[in-house]
Amino acid sequence: MKITAVVVTYNRKELLKKVILSLKEIPMLTSIVVVNNGSTDGTEQWLAEQTGIETITQANVGGSGGFYTGIKYAYEQGADWIWCMDDDVFPEPDCLSELLKVANKEESGILCPRRIQAGEVFVNECQKIDTTHTFSSMHQKRLTPEVNEPLDIEGMVFEGPLIRRKVVESIGFPNKDLFIFYDDTDYSLRAVKAGFRVVYVPDAIMQKEKFFSNDTWAEKQQKKKWKRRYQVRNSAYFNHHYGTTFGVRYIRTLTSLAGYLATALWLTVSRKGYGWKDIGNLWSAYKDGINERLGRY
Repeated sequence: MKITAVVVTYNRKELLKKVILSLKEIPMLTSIVVVNNGSTDGTEQWLAEQTGIETITQANVGGSGGFYTGIKYAYEQGADWIWCMDDDVFPEPDCLSELLKVANKEESGILCPRRIQAGEVFVNECQKIDTTHTFSSMHQKRLTPEVNEPLDIEGMVFEGPLIRRKVVESIGFPNKDLFIFYDDTDYSLRAVKAGFRVVYVPDAIMQKEKFFSNDTWAEKQQKKKWKRRYQVRNSAYFNHHYGTTFGVRYIRTLTSLAGYLATALWLTVSRKGYGWKDIGNLWSAYKDGINERLGRY
């Protein structure tokens, strides 16, 4: 059985070192592939000095492009299982064996670990993706920290999912044109729609880095500005692409967009890092989404 770990990284060399150290302590792994999305912090040089790691360096095509490249490479190299993760999660030594334990008991397509952040269970997976009700959250029945048995889910994150080869054979690779946001949810829903089970495994543990900031609220919003466009566009795309009602396809994203626009307007008027162009960009992002125009901005 060939198991390949795929790690996507961008300008977080010190965290990447921790991930690699964790992975090298797992004997069941056949290979480790690092997709370096054009890092400029010395990551490429550090990787060149390492042994036991396969490296793919490419332009910064976002998380979605990174996982597209990594999963495609692992699949083409004959991997039976592909273990995907960002550079800020660190698997415990028995994480992989716990995932496989459940995989062997139940015919699962994707197995997802529990994440622990600063000693607390970190969850944002959900049991159900709602594609019908306009004013309901897309993510229904979000998991709680108390879950202690394997549980079927529909919404996952690319922080440790173990993907069976058959899933890739059936649904292909992640949508690289999303850049960031919703690439993981899109992939898990595609798997479910193709008849595969996606299972949350609470006994499989990954540690997740916690980031701290002394920025003010306005400063945080300014730093998130470039991400908001992708968040709005990809939410609109996801709802339009998978929605089964007019309301979900065209209206649902407007409810969250209204909040983002209000924030952008206040920051524009108060001259705190936003401008009228940024407000226009958010509206354009919504239109891009419902017209399913993707790619990097």
